[in-house]
Amino acid sequence: MSRYSKAIVASGHPLVSEAAAEILREGGNAFDAIVGAGFVSTVVEPALTSLGGGGFLLSHQADSGEQIFFDFFVDTPGKGLGRDVNEPHFFPVTVDFLDSSQDFNVGLGSVAVPGTLKGLLHVHNRLGRMGLSDVLSPAIGHARGHILNKKQVHFLTLLKPIMTLTDAGKALYLANDKYIDEGDMLINNGAADFIASLVYGGEKEFYHGDIARQISDEMKNGDGLLSFEDLDTFTVVERKPFSLPLKKYRLVTSPAPSMGGALIGLSLSLFERNNPEAMQWGRGDFLEGLAGLMTEVEVLRNKGVIDEVKVREHLAGVDTVERQNTSSRLFSRGTTHISISDKNGNCASMTCSNGEGSGYFAPGTGVMLNNMMGEDDLHPDGFHSSPAGQRVFSMMSPSLLLEDGEVKLVIGSGGSKRIRTAISQVVSQVIHYNRDLQQAVDAPRLYLDGNVLHAEPGFAADEINRIPSCYKLNLWREKDVYFGGVHAVIPGLTGAGDSRRGGAVREVW
Repeated sequence: MSRYSKAIVASGHPLVSEAAAEILREGGNAFDAIVGAGFVSTVVEPALTSLGGGGFLLSHQADSGEQIFFDFFVDTPGKGLGRDVNEPHFFPVTVDFLDSSQDFNVGLGSVAVPGTLKGLLHVHNRLGRMGLSDVLSPAIGHARGHILNKKQVHFLTLLKPIMTLTDAGKALYLANDKYIDEGDMLINNGAADFIASLVYGGEKEFYHGDIARQISDEMKNGDGLLSFEDLDTFTVVERKPFSLPLKKYRLVTSPAPSMGGALIGLSLSLFERNNPEAMQWGRGDFLEGLAGLMTEVEVLRNKGVIDEVKVREHLAGVDTVERQNTSSRLFSRGTTHISISDKNGNCASMTCSNGEGSGYFAPGTGVMLNNMMGEDDLHPDGFHSSPAGQRVFSMMSPSLLLEDGEVKLVIGSGGSKRIRTAISQVVSQVIHYNRDLQQAVDAPRLYLDGNVLHAEPGFAADEINRIPSCYKLNLWREKDVYFGGVHAVIPGLTGAGDSRRGGAVREVW
């Protein structure tokens, strides 16, 4: 007998949510649905995610009550090269934003070992119950052609220099020298054929076969770092999630190599200790208190309170941490998230990223590989300084909130370093102030960057005026993707999609 009357999906694109809903309607469980939706997201959100990127998935199995954290994020490349690449194919590309521009490093030397493809297939094999061909069918269909919406065109326009860096990219995104626009049909037959081939061969060709060899050869000839051995030895790691008591709930979230989960747990625990009932949302002291909390968390983060052990020690009153470099290998920027619960109570939360993309497409696949090795905040000691085969850290934090073993919230976000603050602020509003889930997601957000306090519009004037003068306030003109994209589900009840990142919710009765 079903535990709930309906299944719920929340994601960053209507076609992603609808694909998951279709799989659920046809008898798939939450894990079939999130794998199918994950494949669709790589097709319809190509500026944010890719089968050539990396990600995390947190699962809850209703029958056993078990949670598993699937880590398929990227590794540093370079295993078995047997050669020095003194000057890898690696260069900056300037991306123009509304009020500024920024350089992103791309090229063959920016590619880390991709994990998303292997991770999605691993989760389906481990927890899915529907045939793989049915799970992949929506992605294959959308790869054959789908209409671009306004939100995706915005992302694609920002990354035009990267999306059209190579002939493969130009063939996809340029027609008669005109860049693809809202309402145009995006067709990627290479991706469709490649995804269809997975039904019979799985990831074998991409990680161990001819495609892997072609990637390796092109990397070798083009001064890239990704090797056949890198691909051949990449593994999906099943980890025990980080778990922390929180009010009457238990937060279950990402463990290392994500530092996001630990910092979310730290933020929410400190917020509770600061008496949230006396710091009500919408009152003059709310922003002042939240800014102070963010400052405290940043001080602790810079001291090294960035993992489960250090967070537990600090909350227990044990000060054993030492100041350390916390920016090492910290990934940022483009991401997308999907949250799902099915009628039986199975839940899945998944966050994936391709960075900005390297511009390089794996031959014959229609898949652009990531540029994680080109992220400056990943490499404070210099680019290409990390040893080969090392799993890269991330801020991505797919999370669950449980009460007496039952999932009460499935949540996650895109948004670089703002992932943890976006999730923390939404969770806090739900559990401390009993706000409606969609209201909590829509509410204005705050983010502290150094001494600059970024605030979205919507906070009351008396709240803004009480922010201490030690902060430099940057009051944004409108809500923005900068502040994350939280897509969340309360199992059996409701879902919330974040309009900042094209949020879309579907329910299956």
